[in-house]
Amino acid sequence: MTTTQSEKTANNPQTKPTRLFLILILIGIAVFVIQAAGNHPEKAWQALLVNFLLFSAIAQGGLLFSTLMHTVKAKWSGPLAGLAESFAAFFPISLALFCLLYLGKNYLFPWVGADLHGKEVWLNLPFLFARDLAGLVILYGLGLAYLYHALYFKLDSDSTAKGLRGVLIRHWQKHPPRLEPFRRRMTVLAILYMLAFTLILSLLGYDLVMSMDPHWYSTLFGAYSFVKSIYLGLGAIIILSVILHLSPSSQFTVRENHLHDIAKLFFAFCLVWADFFYAQFVVIWYGNIPEETSYIIERTMHAPWNMVAWTVFIVGFIAPFLILINKKIKTIPKAMLIICSLVIFSIWLEHLLLLKPAYYPDATGLPIHLADLALAAGFFGLLAFVVNGYLTIFPEMVTPVKEVR
Repeated sequence: MTTTQSEKTANNPQTKPTRLFLILILIGIAVFVIQAAGNHPEKAWQALLVNFLLFSAIAQGGLLFSTLMHTVKAKWSGPLAGLAESFAAFFPISLALFCLLYLGKNYLFPWVGADLHGKEVWLNLPFLFARDLAGLVILYGLGLAYLYHALYFKLDSDSTAKGLRGVLIRHWQKHPPRLEPFRRRMTVLAILYMLAFTLILSLLGYDLVMSMDPHWYSTLFGAYSFVKSIYLGLGAIIILSVILHLSPSSQFTVRENHLHDIAKLFFAFCLVWADFFYAQFVVIWYGNIPEETSYIIERTMHAPWNMVAWTVFIVGFIAPFLILINKKIKTIPKAMLIICSLVIFSIWLEHLLLLKPAYYPDATGLPIHLADLALAAGFFGLLAFVVNGYLTIFPEMVTPVKEVR
């Protein structure tokens, strides 16, 4: 490990969990409990599913950036890769929240008790939750194993360190790994994480989103799901890096060329995400098979969902596409902060658009409830809280030092 900077304490105010995050978490928990115990518990469980999918995708896509940059040996991504790894702190919470979803299973899947025309083998709740849980355990296990190896190349040698950071440093001082095998193992784990990422997020997309309308299917829906996660993850990394860059109490600085490069990636996945949607849409549309087109028509042409669909399309694709064509915009931190925040909001709306029509097929007004908004705030607070905690424990991610191994 590096021997520079014998002390880098966790007293950086920027990385401390704030009262705001804790307040948001408490609001989310309170609203969920009150709603789940009330007359319409389904609203709480549906809001939990929507926000679980969104914020888990942000965390999963965030770490993917680091694994991808390591695999292709992209040196420019160094400081941004360290920030991307902080999103893995959400993995244990995501896994716990997925287990919590099982308690509300009867409120989440409209096909429970319905005639599935031979799909009962795949669409039964014990098997669905078992395979998705196994997939998440594999994905998160590979991600955390990769993170363990990545931290070895970033942490300072500080024998006085406490907590998890101190445990890791003392373990590596006592049992120093052989560098090249350790690095090769890290590369293998990065590749395995990316492979698991594509497979598991496809599975979650099929099971937790597409299955809500069990008689509609799209073979591209899995790819659409994991591409969207990459898009979200890149946006979240840009937001985090800009917030740290603009904070007067933070030592982190994002260089103009770094911001420009990751903004170009963000722009590219804006196009890929839209392309995967179009590839599904156009095939279903020209096929004109009623059991396929009804899903699209309901969400794009019928009120109240058509307004949500246009909002997602304009805010999530058209606006970023037109704005990010300009090279200068990609180098302006505040502009990128606003654009990425709006994109993440639009994809939150897209999750509502995909799921809510199955729950409220006869809705005349938008069924966006207090629980949806409160849990979104709570999940944001939770993600921000654990990311801040990670950066507090490992301040090298905010004030990176040169790797000497």
